[in-house]
Amino acid sequence: MMIRPDTLAAIKAGDVDLAFRRWDRPRVVVGTRLRTRVGLLEVTSVDKVAPSRISAEEARRAGAKSVVELRRMLEAKADRPVWRVGLRHAGADPREQLRASVPEGDEVAAIRERLDRLDRASAIGPWTRATLAIIDRLPTVRAPELAAELGRDTPSFKRDVRKLKELGLTESLDIGYRLSPRGAAVVDAEAGAPRLDRPTAPEGTPLPRIGAPATRALRAEGIWTLEQVRDRSEEELAALHGVGPIALRFLREALAERGWAFAPTPTPGSR
Repeated sequence: MMIRPDTLAAIKAGDVDLAFRRWDRPRVVVGTRLRTRVGLLEVTSVDKVAPSRISAEEARRAGAKSVVELRRMLEAKADRPVWRVGLRHAGADPREQLRASVPEGDEVAAIRERLDRLDRASAIGPWTRATLAIIDRLPTVRAPELAAELGRDTPSFKRDVRKLKELGLTESLDIGYRLSPRGAAVVDAEAGAPRLDRPTAPEGTPLPRIGAPATRALRAEGIWTLEQVRDRSEEELAALHGVGPIALRFLREALAERGWAFAPTPTPGSR
């Protein structure tokens, strides 16, 4: 179930709790939990409705400006029924905690055996260690470039990386990937020693997922953490090419969760 980034932010904030979709049949059921860039979303209801019965209040709860706008959005695929889906933010993605947990001893052995099973089940032969190695060597590099270096097509490469992500070994970024602390521990255990020259994430609070264009714009300014974001005014960041309203909203909310805010707008000549 695809949901726009601005709608995800509104669901997390509690401003939106409905979605309307034209489907042949429901593609989610009550209790389904969706993993998104803002954490888990839980499906609280699924009902078939006639577009003419959608109220203005329901349109507002779905993030539309008016019921007319919502009905216009539903004009496509008019041969399919409309489903009203209730949604709520259900907290952080549990994989975040898994990624941060560093395994030892028997747990490392169990993970290595799981990787061996993935290799044995693959039609292309062993792939797990090579994939972990290239992500370890080239963090924050785009998936097509990593896939090309391994001689693989991008879609299947990304599917396999998701399998490693389910094990808590990798983390998806707006641009590329990186090993999680859990993944680094497994790689180091297999190597027999820690990698001393491994690139490390900058000290501080990682940026939220704000989209590739905004991420590239902030990186070009040397901004990698929320601590660096709060040293800039919202107007300064908005002036960067690629940093739009949605990215600013995600940054604003991430700052607010920690009791922070953007810096005041600088006065002329202050920088």
